[in-house]
Amino acid sequence: MPTYRLDLAYDGSGFHGYAAQPDVRTVQGALEAALFRHTGPVETFVAGRTDKGVHAAGQVVSFAAEEIDQDHLIKSLNRQLAPEIAVFGIAEVAVDFNARFSATARRYVYGILNRTAPDPFLARTTWHHPERLVVADMALAAARFVGEHDFTAFCRKAEGRSAVRRVMHATWVRNGHGLVFDVDATSFCHQMVRSMVAVCVDVGRGRLRPKDVESIMEARDRSAGHGVAPPHGLTLRSVSYEPQ
Repeated sequence: MPTYRLDLAYDGSGFHGYAAQPDVRTVQGALEAALFRHTGPVETFVAGRTDKGVHAAGQVVSFAAEEIDQDHLIKSLNRQLAPEIAVFGIAEVAVDFNARFSATARRYVYGILNRTAPDPFLARTTWHHPERLVVADMALAAARFVGEHDFTAFCRKAEGRSAVRRVMHATWVRNGHGLVFDVDATSFCHQMVRSMVAVCVDVGRGRLRPKDVESIMEARDRSAGHGVAPPHGLTLRSVSYEPQ
C-alpha cells in the first residue's frame, strides 16, 4: 500500500490543537474527516503535535492508503478545509516514511508585537507586549539554549520521557516593532518553545540576566522556569527530513 506525504498550513485559532480529541474541534479531526471521503478510515502521523491556538506554516502529515488521484485529492481537501487549513503539497513517498519518526529537525518561530498599541491584524498570530524589550539581551539568552541540554525546566512534565534535546539554532531578531524568535532542534518537548520565549521576555524586560538561563536549565525543575508565552504567537515553520 502506498504511503503519502501531505504538506499543510493552518490557523490554529479555532482548533483545540492538532491531535484528535473527543468532543472538540482539532486539525487532525478535520483533516481525517476530509480524507475519509477518498480513503475511508485512515491513520495519519504528524511531524509536530501543536497545542491549542498554535499555528503551522509547514506541517507534515503521512498516511498509507490505496492508490489515489493526487491532484483530485488536494483540490478536494482544500475545498473542504479552507480557509483555516490549506494543503499545499502531496506526494507518494517511501513506504517506511513517517512524518514524525523520519523527521530530523523542526523549526518554530514566535512573534511579538512590541509597541504600546495593539494591531488587530496581528492579534491572532502575534503576542502583543507593550513593555519595552531589549532584543540584544534576549538574543544573548537564546544563545544559551544552543547545544544538547536537559530542558526539564522548560517542559511540561511527561512521565518516563527524557527532556534532553539538541537545539541547533536559537535567535531573536527585531524588525521595527516586531520581534521574532527563531529556533530549530531535532525535536521539542511539550511547551518547550513557549517556555523559552517566556524566559527570554523576562530577560528583555530586565527581570532576568542572560546568564540566568544556565542556572534555570541546571535546576532541572519546572518550577524554576517562568511560565509559558501565549500559544497564538507560535508557528511551526518547517520540518526537515533526509533526502528521499
